[in-house]
Amino acid sequence: MAKTNPGRFFEDYAVGQVLNHAVPRTVSGGERALYHALYPARHALYSSDEFARASGLPAAPLDDLAAFHVVFGKTVPDVSLNAVANLGYAEGRFLKPVYPGDTLRSVSEVIGLKQNSNGKSGVVYVRTQGLNQREDVVLEYVRWVMVRKRDLAAPAPETVIPDLAKTVDASDLALPEGLDFSNYDFTLAGEPHRWGDYQVGEVIDHVDGVTIEEAEHMQATRLWQNTAKVHFDATFRPDGQRLIYGGHVISMARTLSFNGLANAQMIVGLNAGAHANPCFSGDTAKAWTEVLDKAETPAPGVGAIRLRLVATKDGSVGQLKGEDGKYLPGVLLDLDYWALMPV
Repeated sequence: MAKTNPGRFFEDYAVGQVLNHAVPRTVSGGERALYHALYPARHALYSSDEFARASGLPAAPLDDLAAFHVVFGKTVPDVSLNAVANLGYAEGRFLKPVYPGDTLRSVSEVIGLKQNSNGKSGVVYVRTQGLNQREDVVLEYVRWVMVRKRDLAAPAPETVIPDLAKTVDASDLALPEGLDFSNYDFTLAGEPHRWGDYQVGEVIDHVDGVTIEEAEHMQATRLWQNTAKVHFDATFRPDGQRLIYGGHVISMARTLSFNGLANAQMIVGLNAGAHANPCFSGDTAKAWTEVLDKAETPAPGVGAIRLRLVATKDGSVGQLKGEDGKYLPGVLLDLDYWALMPV
């Protein structure tokens, strides 16, 4: 009897299926240190316990995207082990901060299926929740992924495409209990720009670039226990290249955005996201952001700002799609998110 797991293929999924993912993971300061070394992230709220306490939190949480990667990594063996590509995100909410010592696990529900016209693969839609040791949902999101078929003759399932919200409404954003930016220290945070200094429609060129390295990507993907074959096995793709994990690109772009958005401290909503083109070792990622919306919040001194973060490999700024409506070949990432910022 075979004891190894070849992973699920497209025909193994059914709408309504619930997947409880192994293996729970207790996070520590080690995750933060490695995350900050890999990218390097430096938003003050996640770097300093004292800065976090001055902002009304008990200590510095784990970076939101580090928590996201842990939760995401749990889902890979059940959702995307045989993936061709991770395609997009929607309806993401970061509901509670994750602190060192918390134990995270993940559970997903299949909410949609669509076989591709070539009959060789299909798109699987899942809603994933990350829970802590108290069974609190700390984050949730929908993603859709293209998965290979094992048996090309397997009948196509009934097509179900979920009706997903285009944005997370500002009134549905979860604010961390006690968060207070009334005494926010802009000097320690690194920039003087506050919520009122940003205008809808403004485009910020984050200037800096990082050349993606194979070794760092391998370390990051292992750190999040992401076992997708496309990231490790060079024989799994016809071009013989290992695909860079999309979350690695997200974190790199978010880190680059510090230059111009140092005070966009906490990610609380993920409205939409697309890995527009594949990223490979040797590509140089740069980033720019467009301000899409702003909203007040009930937390003292805290405003919400909706941002479109774009990573490119050609250094272009302000351009996303061609006349045909498709992403330009130099665009790696198009991410629409809500962040919290001092007013």
